[in-house]
Formats: sequence, C-alpha cells, structure tokens
Amino acid sequence: MATKGGRGRPGDGSWTVTGTPAQLKNACEGSLKRLDVDAIGLYQLHKPDKNVPWAESVGAIKDLADEGKIRFAGVSNVSSAQILEAREILGEKLVSVQNEHSPAYPAHEPELALCTELGLAYLPWGPLGGISGAARVGAAHAGFLAVAEEHGVSPQRVCLAWLLAKSPSVMAIPGSTRPATIRDSAAAAGLVLTAGDLARLP
Repeated sequence: MATKGGRGRPGDGSWTVTGTPAQLKNACEGSLKRLDVDAIGLYQLHKPDKNVPWAESVGAIKDLADEGKIRFAGVSNVSSAQILEAREILGEKLVSVQNEHSPAYPAHEPELALCTELGLAYLPWGPLGGISGAARVGAAHAGFLAVAEEHGVSPQRVCLAWLLAKSPSVMAIPGSTRPATIRDSAAAAGLVLTAGDLARLP
C-alpha cells in the first residue's frame, strides 16, 4: 500500500505544497487512520517545498520510518541532487522515485539513469502525457503510431512499452477511467519492442 504526503487541496481547485516536518508527520498520522493500518508500506514525499530545506522534509520521513509508521520511503518531483541527498538521509529505506516522464516530457532521463544505478524503482507519472495528452500520443509522435500499426496495438501501449524498455527500474503508472484502457495499459508489459522499433522512438 502506498500513499503520499506534502501536498493539499484547500477546496478551491488549487494545490498547496507544505513540506514542514510537522505537516508531513500529521499527514502520515491521518493516512494511518484513514487506511486503518499500523504502518504504511510506501510513504512518498509528494514534492519539495521551496520554503523548507530538503534535508528537513526528508528527515521527517526518516523519523516516520524509525518510528515504524512507514516501512519504506519514496520521493517525487525531484532532481538528481535531491535523490542523492534523500539516499544519504534515508539509506536503504529509500526505494522509489516518482517523476513526470513521457515522450512530451523527457527531462528526467538523468534521474532515471541515477535510479537505475542505485537500484531504486522509478515510477514515471503522466507517462502518456497526462489526461489531455494520452489520446494524442500517436498523432504527436509519429514513431509510436508507426510501431503500433506494425504490432497491431495502440500507440499508448507502445509508449508504455517504450518506457519499460528504458530500464528494469521503471514501473509506469498510467491513469485511466475505462476498463478497456486499463487492460490495454497492462498489456504493455508483454509487448516486446525490437531494437529497430526503439530506434524509431524518442
């Protein structure tokens, strides 16, 4: 079971970012109650708070691990330097990194490489370009459409298989609201792309 702390929804449609140790610990306590568990399997720091030193936020996550309230920790929306600092503080308790990563947003390739090197799970969010971009994967990236047509599958399935092929650390997390697209996304794990296929993709 995984959840996150460090962001909030005040009710006006906006998001807040609060990475103070007190807020992170309070959020964890709330999650423990709502989930009715003694410990959270994976607790992720949702986003760095520019107003709070990164070491303080991560230190609060370490405290939660030391207290047995979380079993493992993850960080999200982070740079390579922040991953390394979190690793130094959390040690083996740090097991995952969740960053935005898609054909439209490949900026986190260095973080993916670092996770592969360190043996951390890399969880790309928005792997199909988000809610608005998922339907346009084939139109926006011709290579995905061409490879999809040759394999007789959707461009979205090819996109997820492309991400999975990048590293054994990748565990893509596409969102979906329809059973058909959920099944299509799951089938990406069984789609083997050739070297020729990959050469035509970003």
